[in-house]
Amino acid sequence: MNDLDLLTAITVFVLSVLVGVEVISKVPATLHTPLMSGSNAVHGIVVIGAMLIAAESHTWLGYVLAFVAMVFGAMNVVGGYVVTDRMLEMFKARPAAEKAAGNEKAEV
Repeated sequence: MNDLDLLTAITVFVLSVLVGVEVISKVPATLHTPLMSGSNAVHGIVVIGAMLIAAESHTWLGYVLAFVAMVFGAMNVVGGYVVTDRMLEMFKARPAAEKAAGNEKAEV
């Protein structure tokens, strides 16, 4: 990798951080959980990138970094789906038997 490739990679990284911070700072607090739970699934790209790093690596440090990136990326993907599932459970209609039991408890 030459100096120009490294400079380009660093420039893309810095610009993506700045754009990400700017976009997230404009999101209202009430939308953070739904937005982040859905976008965590996008971290599958991190897992693919870690696989590419592992394929190109020839040192133990590269393998360790790729493994750590794959573990964290996979945890984020699974966590995003878990949070999304829990949020969707909140909006499901309760069965009629549960509603009736809930009303009886409220009347007592």
